[in-house]
Amino acid sequence: MPAHDTPEQRARRRIDAALTAAGWVVQGRPGTNLSAGLGVAIREFRMAPDHGFADYLLFVDGQAVGALEAKPEGYPLASVEPQVKLYSEGLPNGLPAPHRPLPFLYLSTGVETRFANLLDPEHRTRPVFAVHRPETLTDWLRAETLERWLAALAGGS
Repeated sequence: MPAHDTPEQRARRRIDAALTAAGWVVQGRPGTNLSAGLGVAIREFRMAPDHGFADYLLFVDGQAVGALEAKPEGYPLASVEPQVKLYSEGLPNGLPAPHRPLPFLYLSTGVETRFANLLDPEHRTRPVFAVHRPETLTDWLRAETLERWLAALAGGS
């Protein structure tokens, strides 16, 4: 570990390791390859104007599905919920996404992680033990919603 290692750098290393352990391919912006795996997490992703840079933008099967905001250990994660929400609304035009705003939002120090699923009608952040696997987010994106199920029943009668 470098002598000038910052709390932010330590958090990023822990977050990179957690993403990798969950099956994500973690990449920097230069040389991004969305085909490198089912789930690709791109560091320091430039969002639309006035939306800043997402610490990690999450892609599943080549489509943007969420964002992760990284903070140093001990940082109160609830205070950055508006920031990650801004990223979810700031996906640049032309990037593929199954839902806008992006539905899967994470806040993490690498020690503590909170998650919000905006597909939940009463979404809120909650603590999770780890970032979800890309396959889990894929399943949630493909899940039958109550509205679609009821519409299919009504159309089939």
